[in-house]
Amino acid sequence: MEITKRTLAEAWQRTVSRHAPLLDMVGLPPVVVSDGELAEWGKGAGAAEDGGLCLLLGEDGTVRGCHGPYREVFATRDLEQALYLIAEASLRRPGGSPEEVADALDHIDPAWGRRFRGGGLDDTGTVEGCGRDPLEGLAWIAGAWREQDPYTTLAFFRAAPGRTVDAERLALLYGADPAQVAAGTRLKDLEAVDSGRAHRDRQWESCCFGQAGGWTFLLYHDTPPGSFADKEAYEALGIKESVWLTATSAKAIYTFDYMRDGRRVDDDWGALELIWYERGRAPYLRGGELDFLNRAVRRAELDHPELTSTFELYFHALEVSLGVRLPRRDFAEGEVRAAYWAGE
Repeated sequence: MEITKRTLAEAWQRTVSRHAPLLDMVGLPPVVVSDGELAEWGKGAGAAEDGGLCLLLGEDGTVRGCHGPYREVFATRDLEQALYLIAEASLRRPGGSPEEVADALDHIDPAWGRRFRGGGLDDTGTVEGCGRDPLEGLAWIAGAWREQDPYTTLAFFRAAPGRTVDAERLALLYGADPAQVAAGTRLKDLEAVDSGRAHRDRQWESCCFGQAGGWTFLLYHDTPPGSFADKEAYEALGIKESVWLTATSAKAIYTFDYMRDGRRVDDDWGALELIWYERGRAPYLRGGELDFLNRAVRRAELDHPELTSTFELYFHALEVSLGVRLPRRDFAEGEVRAAYWAGE
């Protein structure tokens, strides 16, 4: 059945009437039929409200959910799916928890509760609980990274199954000192033998590298001019996937980039900033290329209510969904491989 303003309004009213008081006084979000109307709505107070949602209805019956005039968060031609997504958005409350939303959706329809807990657009599959300390894999670094400590850029690289990206070769291509790489220099070595300025003053001229969780990691601030010049050598590393996390704390800019098979995975959203993620709200397009991360974020929220930082939750979701990790003990004990940039 093609969705129209009338069918959408009538279906929502039936849903509300069956589930008072949960949805009592919850009106259908504003429905517009053009980008111009959406832009006008975006200028009003509704777009600024927590959870503010507007529905852009296309001529073909596609319902597009928008938070603000430029951020589309879902698109569907399925009426039941549209009703679910509207209910999910309407049940979010300032200061409320994802578990409270899940419980409310359970009362409306157990399938909706399962769908919310799974984080996807259906309720298929069994979701296992985490069962481990979220601050041991990758999330342990999230808090410090927000202040650009220990490095501004956290980059991860993975090759095809059965292959490994060589960490030493990667560091050399980016400009690491060949002598220190060959000597197996560790972070504690830089801290102990630096004969000039203290290492903390030279940290902006250094990098750390290694392997964990099937990924090769390279952490740094700025790369020196001329680094990464040998493109053939870079291609020979066999990189198929890469994850980039970049922090600019002075400007409150924190970005995530995921590359796979030579292309950016982002549903054409452009720059993906971590500040878009709010607890209880999927950060990326529902059903889109990054929906696997939406699902992982939801599980992190439900499995670890003790985590109050959205950055820690997001980093844990990256670990669960992609396997990205950093060896906490190696960093704490100074055992992680490290080098200054050549010529610095």
